[in-house]
Amino acid sequence: MADKVRIELVKGLAGCMPRQRATVKALGLGKINSYVIKEVTPATCGMIRAVNHMVKVTEVNNG
Repeated sequence: MADKVRIELVKGLAGCMPRQRATVKALGLGKINSYVIKEVTPATCGMIRAVNHMVKVTEVNNG
C-alpha cells in the first residue's frame, strides 16, 4: 500500500448530505477536479470511505 494517495473530487456537492459536504471540505477539496495529496491514515481512509462515490483515489509513488 502507498504512503500517500491523491484524492480528486469528481462529482459535485449539489444534493448531497451536509455531513458529506463537511467531509469533503475537511479533506481540503472545493470544486470539481480539485485534488489533494494526503498521508494514508485510518482517519483519512474513513473520510474517503464516507464520500467514495464522489472522489477518485489513486496511489502516489514515492521516488
